[in-house]
Amino acid sequence: MREQVLQYIRKRKLIKPGDRVAAAVSGGADSVALLRVLLELQTEAGIVIVVAHFNHQLRGDESDVDEQFVADLAHRYDLQFFAGRGDVRLHSIAKKLSLEHAARDLRYGWLHDLAREHGLNAVATGHTLDDQAETVLMKFLRGAGTRGLAGICPIMLLDHLPVVRPLLETSRPEIEQYLHLIDQPWLEDHTNRDIRLTRNRIRHELLPLLERDFNPNIRRVLSETAEIALSEEDYWNERSSTLASRWHGKERRLRLQDREGATKGFLSAGTALQRRTLRHFLEWHGITTDFHHVEEARLCALGDGCTASLPGGWQMRREGDWLELLAPSSFQAPQSCEPWQYPLAVPGTCGVPEAGLTLAAVLLSSDFANMEPPGSLLRAADIGAELVVRNWHPGDRFHPAHSASEEKLKRLFSKKRIPLTERPAWPVVLFGRKIVWVRGFPVAHDLAWKPGCGEAVRIDSAPLIVA
Repeated sequence: MREQVLQYIRKRKLIKPGDRVAAAVSGGADSVALLRVLLELQTEAGIVIVVAHFNHQLRGDESDVDEQFVADLAHRYDLQFFAGRGDVRLHSIAKKLSLEHAARDLRYGWLHDLAREHGLNAVATGHTLDDQAETVLMKFLRGAGTRGLAGICPIMLLDHLPVVRPLLETSRPEIEQYLHLIDQPWLEDHTNRDIRLTRNRIRHELLPLLERDFNPNIRRVLSETAEIALSEEDYWNERSSTLASRWHGKERRLRLQDREGATKGFLSAGTALQRRTLRHFLEWHGITTDFHHVEEARLCALGDGCTASLPGGWQMRREGDWLELLAPSSFQAPQSCEPWQYPLAVPGTCGVPEAGLTLAAVLLSSDFANMEPPGSLLRAADIGAELVVRNWHPGDRFHPAHSASEEKLKRLFSKKRIPLTERPAWPVVLFGRKIVWVRGFPVAHDLAWKPGCGEAVRIDSAPLIVA
């Protein structure tokens, strides 16, 4: 294992001689093995190691036991030890994050501050090949392109601070065997067995099933998939960023045809390169998009529709050989809009030509519902077999999940910077007389699905394809 990790560090250029590296140690097998193997390599690699432990305060006395265990381990090898702590539950509620995301947020924020204060060059974490396999599978189930399938990167920059993962080619069985051989104990976190958590269900139920019934080498296959996706993502990102820079510079518009001729312009590029170029163009201007937004913008560029709606009230509009990005403040007053209404079966789809959209009500089992973000699903048992889709009416009120109270949709539209011109045709979904879903917002507060509520309904919107 020592040689395997050393070769991986060198291949990926994770750390260099002279670096002061903080090993992030939780007390579990993976992070303890990381510390021990770095200790074996520190002379050969020419690095200085310190130990960092963040107490998430989620398990009461057990969390304090973990901290003391790591402190004792650092003391045994005469290593500088740093401990931080934060109230993850409070942070989760305040920022409307899952516990996992809140813990990560606080932990990495503390590590970044620690590195800056003590002159650390890198932070090493104990992510393994098994973690990589679980991450790739989880992102695939949620829906991901190559960016998501790239999984855990060997090096992540945390505001210029490298966070490195030296164990990404090392499996969990190899780690446990290594710890037994060097007679090194570790601690077990009982929450890692809680199958209510999505990652734990993937770890203890789905992956073993795939391993047993489909491919005994599934973990390494998924890890190799991440390796391929990461390389391809790097290549296409570099190419698309170069083309995007050539076609738009820093302007809010994208040239669809080069001056040299159409054969070298955006319109003649392949679909994959068009999507990546648009994503890079929008992110350049601070607009975070999903697949549907990028595709709507691409279809607009190809002449399928005059405008495309983007997050934050931005719009994309084609003008001759240019695709222009319009800020919310540049829109005119809203036009009048005749009321419209359509039935939406559960499950089922309906086209809404007035909004240029297709809406779909997708029925999810409780297992798949657990993988969706909080506030994105409705309780199937409480909304019946048919909903109604209509446009926004002045005076409509809505109480989105995670918000304090009901408000007029007009006010919610203003907060989200939805253009005035789009509001009259903005789709809402009702059960009876109650608005349960509004495009771009969480579902209704009192009908939001939670674990243990059985089946769920997800309402998706996508550009309407006209034959």
